[in-house]
Amino acid sequence: MTAVRSAPPGGAPSARAEVARWTRGYAERHPLAALRTVGGQFVLGVRAGQYLVTDIVRRRFPFGEFVEQAGFMARTAVVPTLFVTVPIAVTLSIQFGLLAGQLGATSMAGAANGLAVIRQGAPLVAAILMAAAVGSAISADLGSRTIRDEIAAMEVMGVSVIRRLVVPRLAAAVVVAVALTGFTCFIGFLAGYAFTVTLQGGTPGSYTASFSSFATVADLVLTLIKATLFGVIVAIVACYKGLDARHGASGVANAVNAAVVQSILLLMVVNVLLSQMYLILFPKASF
Repeated sequence: MTAVRSAPPGGAPSARAEVARWTRGYAERHPLAALRTVGGQFVLGVRAGQYLVTDIVRRRFPFGEFVEQAGFMARTAVVPTLFVTVPIAVTLSIQFGLLAGQLGATSMAGAANGLAVIRQGAPLVAAILMAAAVGSAISADLGSRTIRDEIAAMEVMGVSVIRRLVVPRLAAAVVVAVALTGFTCFIGFLAGYAFTVTLQGGTPGSYTASFSSFATVADLVLTLIKATLFGVIVAIVACYKGLDARHGASGVANAVNAAVVQSILLLMVVNVLLSQMYLILFPKASF
């Protein structure tokens, strides 16, 4: 009698085919999806910028929606920003005060603390709070409209979603980001000054004099440029993720989470690039 060999079930994939299928699926889910997302966000940003300029020139800009969104963003972000700025400024004052005392340069604590707040602390705090509070709200709003088919209905009626929804949110995010950064600079410097003078025994005159000796207008210009770019990044990423939401309420939650995480990562990368470019293009002279 001949032995009957057991054969694999018909149509069952081999191990090599399974590995190839998993590899293609991983590439579709991660690298290629990331490239498509970045490309879509870039296109959305370019089109929103074009519509913003043309609508302002033609006096078709939705000013009412802009004011409403700006007020909402300011109410959402200003209080958390205040409560985050104060401890960060105090922490910087403690660290710079200890370092200045070890080096015997306590009179330079004001310059170090103030420049750290203006150049890095204020724009980053404002941007992160914008991404966490404002970006999540924008993404949730647009995502809920997407899954309720409101966006599709607007497109069927011939209404431009970018002009009607994205452009006013982009303009509002830039204005609020710049205002919030200025507010953060003031609160951070004031908190550092009060902590250094009151609890660390610093001299008020030396604190302000050292800061005014090293701080320049270019530092403030760099901070405002950062704030503008940060506002654009938060608005575009949040709008794109909200308009791209799928699969019901869980898709909206995933869109909000992705918007916050991606915004913060992009903000960190852009901050490093801008800071390095500023130091290369405008080197500080030694004293």
